[in-house]
Amino acid sequence: MKAVSLGPALVGWLHRQWQRRGLWAWLMAPFSLLAYLVLAIRQLSLRMIAAHSARAPIPIIMVGNLYIGGTGKTPVVIALLEQLRAKGWRPGVISRGYGVQAGADALTGCGTIDAARFGDEPALIARESGVPVSVHPNRRLAWQALLKHYPQTDVIVSDDGLQHATLARDIELVVQDTRGVGNGWLLPAGPLRDPPSRLRTVDALITRLTHTESAPPSNGLALKELEARMSISGFKQLASAQQLSPSEFLAFCANKSVYAYAGIGAPERFFVDLRTLGLPLERSTPLPDHHAFTPTTLDAPQADVVVITSKDAVKCETLSDSKIWVAQVHSTFSDPYFADWLDARLNKIQTALH
Repeated sequence: MKAVSLGPALVGWLHRQWQRRGLWAWLMAPFSLLAYLVLAIRQLSLRMIAAHSARAPIPIIMVGNLYIGGTGKTPVVIALLEQLRAKGWRPGVISRGYGVQAGADALTGCGTIDAARFGDEPALIARESGVPVSVHPNRRLAWQALLKHYPQTDVIVSDDGLQHATLARDIELVVQDTRGVGNGWLLPAGPLRDPPSRLRTVDALITRLTHTESAPPSNGLALKELEARMSISGFKQLASAQQLSPSEFLAFCANKSVYAYAGIGAPERFFVDLRTLGLPLERSTPLPDHHAFTPTTLDAPQADVVVITSKDAVKCETLSDSKIWVAQVHSTFSDPYFADWLDARLNKIQTALH
């Protein structure tokens, strides 16, 4: 049996409409045209403000998306941080922090931080990568706090914020998934926050895929294109931190009732990945992205095993239920020279800044 909540069902319907130029798209087209005009005026104004605003004294890499909602930026950011550290860089991350109640000062932290205060994605990035993070809607306040508390930082990765035009950035990376740019139209007729032509101005387009997915056809707009392949690398028991490989976990789940929950941008993709791995899911429950987990959210008396995502796990630290397991993922870039390209770009930028 498959449980479906109204929120994800509605979101799924919208995304299906946004993959084609059907009735919904044409009805919404006038509003998208208005959105385009407002966006153009806003971006021009913000760039004028940015020209007179303080910029960070170290390089900033912007990782964003055109397609609204989850395209898999967070796993790409974590993989990017891994590549940077391997090249000797000391990165830090700034983020908006979805749902965070921002005060006058940015929040900073490293390692295990509170997802309720920092947001689920910053908390996951901090835990998985070990790099410092700073959270505030005003990205300038975020990077200033990051450098104040972690002065050893020599490159900043901004998790999202492509449309935050007041933040000066040196490298722009756009992340998409198999949906590409959808029907190519702006919200609400399409799924885009910027027109597809925005890809001509970015440094690279990264398509985030699972090991079973194929990349959408290239539109030829971006100068550099590559893939980030994501795969489930293991499972960790939430209560004890016991680690099992995928094959060990499959053996552990044999003849057990397995439920899965996911409060991410594309929960069905997670369930497909688990089934492709061979996990016999008896029930899969999609939840809204950034869902606030409570002690009863994962209450499933009939289940022997409950599987959740790493993003959701950072909000479930207080749970001690031994049946809850976290699926761990790892992303690998298709271009073996991507790290070298990025390192060379950063060295040039760093020289120019100093």
